[in-house]
Amino acid sequence: MRDIRTALFVLATLPIPGACCAQQTRIDQKPLVSQRDQISESSSESSEVDTPDEAAIVPSSKSNKNDDSQGKQTKRMFWVVPNFGAVDANEQLPALSIGDKFALAAHDGLVDYSTFTWTGILAAQGLLLNSDPELGRGIKGYGRYYWRNYVDGVSGTFFTEAIVPSITHEDPRYYTMGSGGFFRRMGYAISRTFVTKNDSGGEEFNWSEVGGNALEAGLSNGYYPPQERGVSQTARNWATQMESAILNHIFQEFWPDIRRDIFRVKN
Repeated sequence: MRDIRTALFVLATLPIPGACCAQQTRIDQKPLVSQRDQISESSSESSEVDTPDEAAIVPSSKSNKNDDSQGKQTKRMFWVVPNFGAVDANEQLPALSIGDKFALAAHDGLVDYSTFTWTGILAAQGLLLNSDPELGRGIKGYGRYYWRNYVDGVSGTFFTEAIVPSITHEDPRYYTMGSGGFFRRMGYAISRTFVTKNDSGGEEFNWSEVGGNALEAGLSNGYYPPQERGVSQTARNWATQMESAILNHIFQEFWPDIRRDIFRVKN
């Protein structure tokens, strides 16, 4: 996740592309038919309520078809950046169970193809910028950058979206504001790094983001070269992760606008 600002800027500038039968029914049968219909409808509604909604874990972009251009999120930003935790504007979802939070983290940082492509982009960036000279150059150096970036991403995602939120009872999803002025939305996006919803629907300090990134920064001491370890380096790594989280929220907030206004995608 190091130097993610450059990668996000590069990605942002890429040109990536039967009624008639009812009339024949005897009058004395109509109440029975109506009653059956009511029972059927009631059963159907009950079934829909009792069935877990996958959108609660991985929000879908197919709902609210009358407002496709306003705050509609996709599962990936720029088709390569995982975005499974973003929620459409004006949409309120039920609380996530612990299992749901781990499922979300798996989608966002482990199993989707975008995890591997995004890791490859970050590894190539690190190699080109020679951000960690101790890792070397060439194919071997790229491999060292790749697996470390992959571990960074997986551990960071699970700390911030599953492990810490399960302990603190927080909602790790990003709820899009979607309307208002540019600076108001920008301020909202930045604030979500430090304020989040809890499982009860209220708001509280975002321990998931702040604490989760601190845990990830501490864990990186175990697999980066000695020159990249220590208290001061861990603090810098944490600050970098927080900066990346802020940038990610900003892109999440404005991604629907980018799709609509720049890529001309309506749905």
